Amino acid sequence: MIHSTIIEVGGKELSIETGRVANQAGGAVLLGMGETVIMGTATMSENAREGIDFLPLVCDYEERKYSVGKIPGGFVKRGGRPSEKATLVSRLIDRPVRPLFPKGLRNDLQVIALPFAVDQECPPDVLAITAAGAALAISDIPFKYPIAGVRVGLIDDEFILFPSIQQIKDSDLDLVVAGHKYAISMVEAGANEVDEETMIEALAFAHEAIKTIVAGIEEFAKTAGKAKREVKLYTVDEDLKKAISKKFGKQIEKTLLGAKDKAMRESALNDIIKDIVKEMKPDYADQPDKAGQLSEAADSVVKGVVRDLIIKKNARPDGRGLEDLRQLTAEVGLIPRVHGSGLFSRGQTQVLTIATLGLPGDAQTMDGLEDAEPKRYMHFYNFPP
Repeated sequence: MIHSTIIEVGGKELSIETGRVANQAGGAVLLGMGETVIMGTATMSENAREGIDFLPLVCDYEERKYSVGKIPGGFVKRGGRPSEKATLVSRLIDRPVRPLFPKGLRNDLQVIALPFAVDQECPPDVLAITAAGAALAISDIPFKYPIAGVRVGLIDDEFILFPSIQQIKDSDLDLVVAGHKYAISMVEAGANEVDEETMIEALAFAHEAIKTIVAGIEEFAKTAGKAKREVKLYTVDEDLKKAISKKFGKQIEKTLLGAKDKAMRESALNDIIKDIVKEMKPDYADQPDKAGQLSEAADSVVKGVVRDLIIKKNARPDGRGLEDLRQLTAEVGLIPRVHGSGLFSRGQTQVLTIATLGLPGDAQTMDGLEDAEPKRYMHFYNFPP
């Protein structure tokens, strides 16, 4: 059966439909605004993945040139690897949805947003966040609250919800916000010297729009949603953590406070965790499930000790107080022949930046779903092993 609804927000209509396509997915919607149409799907595996200690979630925003009437340039005419924009939008989806899955969920999850048609008056990136949230809301996947994403612009001192591509270019503010009815959970922004008070007002404006959208999604899920599946959540035995804390808590605290160097401290903590597993494993020889949790339980106890030291004793493992910063240093001109270089260090975190100046013809031609001028500033990150 096909279900649909229309949510009015900021003078625009947001349509959501389910039951027409992708009916084998855990949840699937067609979300539209103007002539932009995005399919959002969410699917979870039947069983949990063994041997992992994280949520195996994949969020993908998959661009297709046909959605804007383009054929990819070059020799390869089908879709290739994700563009930089697609990767960034995938992260915009991941950040607000990941914390809302039940703790201990180990089933594989895929949340996919696929633009079918793109109207330059209604950019698809923030709509993809809402499509993902709507798909999860009506799916059989356990999920805490529906989420939505909005963009806010500022033109002539007036906030604009879901601005067009041209309005974004003319705006003093490009604010992307995602969240649920209780809170904002993700913010990205670029601005032309917008003051703090205006930013606070823009965030409140965005959250009101989000609350309107998620209220509509909640009502839609009541009629079109599936029953949530019962899944087995992975938990570390609390008695096991208490036993480790009682026996090794003081030793862990002494190690944390005894080594100011981060590398030495982490090496010592790894040795302690190995010793805990080695010493306590015989005690649980007849309980293989608990024995297999020893390493993770010990790691959890270490994190708890760190938290208690900071909150209760105002002591950080590296000796800093709560208001002390790591040592900051900056150096320039380290690398010869390049147009510019600088090394910034914050504690043991370092960034070496090398700059190159080019001619206007060196600008990067953009080939995405949205109309864009050539990219004159390019910033690349490289992380050594």
